[in-house]
This record gives sequence, C-alpha cells and structure tokens, in this order.
Amino acid sequence: MTANLFTTVLAFMSLAAAVDAEKPPATADARPTLFLIGDSTVNNSSKGLLGWGKPIVAEFDAAKIRVENRARGGRSSRTFYTEGLWGQVAAQLKPGDFVLMQFGHNDGGSLRQSTRASLKGTGDATEEWTDPKTGKKETVRTYGWYLRSYVKEAKAKGATPIVLSPVPRNIWKEGHVGRASGDYGKWAAEVAKSESVPFVDLNEIVAKQYETAGEEKVKTAYFSPTDHTHTTPEGAKLNAKSVVEGVRGLADCRLNDYVGKK
Repeated sequence: MTANLFTTVLAFMSLAAAVDAEKPPATADARPTLFLIGDSTVNNSSKGLLGWGKPIVAEFDAAKIRVENRARGGRSSRTFYTEGLWGQVAAQLKPGDFVLMQFGHNDGGSLRQSTRASLKGTGDATEEWTDPKTGKKETVRTYGWYLRSYVKEAKAKGATPIVLSPVPRNIWKEGHVGRASGDYGKWAAEVAKSESVPFVDLNEIVAKQYETAGEEKVKTAYFSPTDHTHTTPEGAKLNAKSVVEGVRGLADCRLNDYVGKK
C-alpha cells in the first residue's frame, strides 16, 4: 500500500468514527408494558378457540403501550408461580408497567386429584405435597396467597397489578350463567381489597353479557359445542372488550390512559 493510499484510508476511517460518535445512542423502548398472566382462557389459539389475551391487544394504543401475553394454558395460580413463569415476568417488570392477572379455572380439586390445585381461600394455610412421579416435595398454599405474591412483587417493581375474577364457563341453570361469586371470584376480590389494588369483576361483567345474548347464542357463537370453558374468536373478543369495560370503570386507574378510542 502506498503512503498516499494509506493516508487516505486512515482519513476515511477517522471520518467514519467521527460520524458514528455523533449518532445519538440507541434507546430502549420507553413505552410501558401491560403483562397478562393467567391460563388458557387468556392465552389459547388452537382448534378454532381463542383466549381474550389476543384480541385485547387491539383495544390499546400500540404507540403508547406494549401488551405481552404471558398467560399459559393449563396453569393455575400455583403452577404459574412454581414453574417459574411468574419469575420470568417479574424479572422484566419496570416502574410504570401493568399486570392483569386472572386465575381460577385450574385451581380446583384437591391435591390428591390434581397436580395443579391450590388450597381454597385466601389465608395462610399450607399443606405438604409430594409429586407422585418425581417424589419432589412442595409446600402448597392458598389461591389467595399466590395472587397476593403476584400483587406484592409487582408493586415492589413499581408496576400496577390489577386482579380479575375468572371468566365464566358456559354453564347455565334456569336461564342464568353460573357465577364464581362464592369461590374464586370472591377470593380474587378479597385479595385486591386487602392489598389495595384495582379489581375487575370480569366474571360478573361477562356473565351479564352472556345472559343478554341468550343461552343459545352463547352456546353456538361464543363456545365450541364440546367445550364449556374455552371461547371461540367471537367469544374471546367479547371477553376482551369486557376486560376493557371493567378497566374503564376503575377510578383513577392509569391503564385507562392507554386504552384506544371507543
């Protein structure tokens, strides 16, 4: 390489470095994140069925907020915690974020009947459990204990937790949809009250809409004929709008600042 060429190359490299130095540094996404945690009624996309976590994305202004659906099918309030799924969300939470949580559908039964059951209620009761397959021991706690853990850890990260009661199943009696007001809906409300965080009675909001639509339409349009828990895309959209309706009804809830226009 000649001296002149070498000098030219050095000059070009210096100029390129100077241009790069003047470029503003890349910035992280400044938008807050709305995390969704729950079970398959929130995150499901198989065999013509859908959870409300997908259509709800369109209900928010994407220029202002990100929506991350971290719900996982088959999980209960207990297993979402013990499998580390919540830990993954908590590690990413930052001040200004939001967490919508909806559990209950997979929490039922006894520890002898189900590997994902939580204890009933909201207290501090515990029960020792041994996995029959692996022999691993676990201290199982109440449904309310797990919800409180999510709430407390979200608040500690500067995020806003919002507790939801579980969406109703397609189960009717004498023209009315079965409610969760005596168990998981009631306990979810108690946790929200005790922790002073927002609560959306999604179970009641959706149940009323089902009853307005009528039993036949609900069974044919919102659910599969062979599934009374998981919704069709049309049912998921109704549930998503119901979540937003509930959020809009919360006084002084900052999440309303990110809801799109009606």
